[in-house]
Amino acid sequence: MFAGLINQAKSAVSHVVMEYVARASVAVPFVIALGFALAAIAVTLVERFGYIAGYWIMAGGLAAIGVIAAIAVSAKEHKEEVADQQAEETDNRSVISGATAQAMAQAPLALLGALFSAPGGATSVLKIARILGRNLPMVLLLAMIGALFWPTAAKAPDDAIDQSNAKPNGFHPVETYH
Repeated sequence: MFAGLINQAKSAVSHVVMEYVARASVAVPFVIALGFALAAIAVTLVERFGYIAGYWIMAGGLAAIGVIAAIAVSAKEHKEEVADQQAEETDNRSVISGATAQAMAQAPLALLGALFSAPGGATSVLKIARILGRNLPMVLLLAMIGALFWPTAAKAPDDAIDQSNAKPNGFHPVETYH
């Protein structure tokens, strides 16, 4: 029963593994070249400054590169965390505002239903309608204030990416100009 699903999963995993193996095989010669370049720099520094000073300079240079890389990675991770946090807050706001709008839309009907089902509900509704009619300017003012705080749908920015022809893997078709 699950044989087809398992075969599809195996196929997908093997495809991903083969893709990363292909990428790694391209990177291996560059890593080896980087090793030889570091060895050549070390030999040059040893010839120019002697063994001790050359190796210290090499160690200091590599440590400086490591510190710069660590700072760059830390800054990038911080930006990603801030972006994730802002996206989460935006998602929470939209969920909360959607739930609030739904509750506010259903609340008047629920109150009206509760009033009519209560003993003497119809007479209570008429009394409330008279009170609201006498205080119509106040009711309209409260309605306008409520409309100001009514949640609205967030509009997408004009420069948003068109997702209509995006692929499921996140890559977008490349437009070529001739």
